Order: sequence, then structure tokens, then C-alpha cells
Amino acid sequence: MTASATGTLAAIIDATDQAVTRNTANAHVVFAATAVPQGTVGSVTTARQHTLVVDEPPTLGGDDTAINPVEAYLGALLSCQVVTYRFYADKLGITIDELKLSAEGDLDVRGFFGLDETVRPGFTAVRVAVDITGPDSEERYRELTDTVDKHCPVLDLTQNPTPVTTTLRVN
Repeated sequence: MTASATGTLAAIIDATDQAVTRNTANAHVVFAATAVPQGTVGSVTTARQHTLVVDEPPTLGGDDTAINPVEAYLGALLSCQVVTYRFYADKLGITIDELKLSAEGDLDVRGFFGLDETVRPGFTAVRVAVDITGPDSEERYRELTDTVDKHCPVLDLTQNPTPVTTTLRVN
């Protein structure tokens, strides 16, 4: 990480700490997104001014114009881990020269297609590989990885139940 990036992250951590110390209500953030169909089974999701196009490969009924939803999840997990690595490396004083993460997940499509109600529709396992280089000891990078796994919001969504409420609005 560059010194300017490090200074920026430290400033964000400090500003957040000060704001939350003044008033714990400042710790609450709401993120939102909307999605509409596109193509045969694809969709376009919008969050703030950004869009994410998602589709399925032909074997799952799609036109293969974009990544599919579970690939988007893997991307969300990895990108959240990258952010968390960078913040906590700064906080712990650990230097990262290079960082590359990859993930793969096992999914049994019988659950999604309703072919076997005993099979869950989501991943049965996800494996994340972290390739990291820098001047610090392996022990320090292991400490960083443990800290990242403890604080990564998207990993937390997978490891812990999150209440989801669906409201149907028929117009």
C-alpha cells in the first residue's frame, strides 16, 4: 500500500472512532440496492450511482452476459476481504506489498431447481485463498488474516444468520 493510501485509511479509522465515541448512533449505516430483470434470467442491480449486471450461463437458463449471482457473492466476499485486509494492515502496522485473493464455492443445483428438497440451494462450502507478500513475519500475516476473518462484514453474513424480511407489494 502506498503511504498516501495508508494515511487516508488511518484518517478514516480515526474519524469514525471519534464520531462513534461522540454518539454511538453514528455507527449505524444503511446500505440499499434495487434490482430489475434484464434478458432471460439476468438482472441489473443499482446501488447509489453504481450498477451490477448479473446473468446466468446457458446451462442455468441465461444468456451468459455477466457473472451469475453466486459468482457475484464470491466477488463481494473477496472485495470485502480486500478492503478489510487494507484497513487492518494499516491499523496493525503490517505492510502488504502484494495481495491477491481467490475463492471457489460448491453448489448442488438440485436445491435451486427444487429437485431435492433436502439439498440447500446455496453453497455447501466456500474456500478462500489469500496470497500475500511483504516484509513482515508469517505470524503477523496470520494475525492479520485472523483479524480480517473476524471483522469482514460479508464473511459475517455467511457465517452468521442474518434476519431477512420480505415484503410483497402487489400494485
